[in-house]
Amino acid sequence: MINAETSSRTCIIGAGSSGIAAAKTFTERGIPFDCFEFSDRVGGNWVYQNKNGMSACYRGLSINTSKVRMAYSDFPMPDSYPDFPNHRQIAAYFDAYIDHFGVRKNITFETSVKRVERRPDGSFDVTVKHVPTGREETKHYARVVVANGHHWKPRLPDPAFPGHFDGLAMHAHAYDEPSIFEGKNVVVLGMGNSAMDIAVEASYTAKSVTLCSRRGAWIVPKYLLGRPLDTLFTSPRVPFRIRRKVAETILEQTIGDLRKYGLPEPDHRFGSAHPTISSRILDRFSHGAITYKPNIESLKGDRIRFVDGSEQEADVLVYCTGYHVTFPFFDTSFVTAENNDLPLFRRVVHPEIANLFFIGLLQPLGAVMPLAEAQSKWVADLLEGRYALPDSSAIQADIAQERSEMFERYVPSARHTMQVDFDEYLMALEQERKRGEKRAKATRRSA
Repeated sequence: MINAETSSRTCIIGAGSSGIAAAKTFTERGIPFDCFEFSDRVGGNWVYQNKNGMSACYRGLSINTSKVRMAYSDFPMPDSYPDFPNHRQIAAYFDAYIDHFGVRKNITFETSVKRVERRPDGSFDVTVKHVPTGREETKHYARVVVANGHHWKPRLPDPAFPGHFDGLAMHAHAYDEPSIFEGKNVVVLGMGNSAMDIAVEASYTAKSVTLCSRRGAWIVPKYLLGRPLDTLFTSPRVPFRIRRKVAETILEQTIGDLRKYGLPEPDHRFGSAHPTISSRILDRFSHGAITYKPNIESLKGDRIRFVDGSEQEADVLVYCTGYHVTFPFFDTSFVTAENNDLPLFRRVVHPEIANLFFIGLLQPLGAVMPLAEAQSKWVADLLEGRYALPDSSAIQADIAQERSEMFERYVPSARHTMQVDFDEYLMALEQERKRGEKRAKATRRSA
């Protein structure tokens, strides 16, 4: 069934933490929209065992950014929450957020977006499928906001390691609880937050736990100097090189040399890769509950061989190797993120499709939620005519500069194709909003 009526409405794809920020902003501003969510509730990745099966949330998950820095600007988390709430509290917070601002009525649940196709006039046909009935319909929209998340399609090593593995091989996305590791020899590949969490949880029930990786990482506890770590070193007005030096000095004095724990030194400066945040991993290393090995060389049935020539008996292999950035509703000839890379103006506006926006498609040194909120307000300004984009050449120059600075600062990796500094990004986006307001006013005066 096709609804071909001309529409000035906006389609928001997804009601995770980014999609609900856009839906709340549009509701407040009176911008007509439809928001489609595949699952039966909001919260996306933070909903444990969500109905669409796409969440990476596991039973013991808690946030690794503080509640103060994760909350939306006009809706603080409850005082009763700890500094680092668990997933149940975060999911409840998202529910309270949409109910407080009257957004729930504007979200269509259990509805997947199957196709988004651009019309000759630049508008979009969006085909959705209502999951309970299987019925499909196509609606017409003036613009599309993509907020489908980027932590739901697992990425495995490519090329795969040679050989075969006889035990249970799984991606971190499939992990639920540590009982599956009881009495087993477990190998965890990766040095990110998921790898650290899973290795720690496994170490209490497994026969042995080995953590392996391509490179070392800066390991940062959740508290430094008696404060949540993400409330330190945050001022964007202090040059990054100074903030980095202060952070390195404090970590060297509090954590010390990681080689004492059997871990490799990072091969990069602090802040040149997404930090690994854990207050528990070093304790488990210091007690011998986890050992470290370099990267995997090959799989040998019931054993794993590492690049240093050593081998480890293994019953379970957990790949904590990240996710593919993908948009299954777009034809790849239209929009794709090859190698997880999609150049955008300020990580939001497609440079060639001015009515296609992406909310939350970035990897901050901090939480996504406040950034998605700021992005949503910016897009709303544009739709209301309060903000005007710069010309095409200026957009391309801005994207090129952002990418140059990003690739210069961060370790080359599919993990660092959309990396931003939390506070620097917010400040730069606010400055761009002000410049765009001046452009919009100048345009109205000359009209």
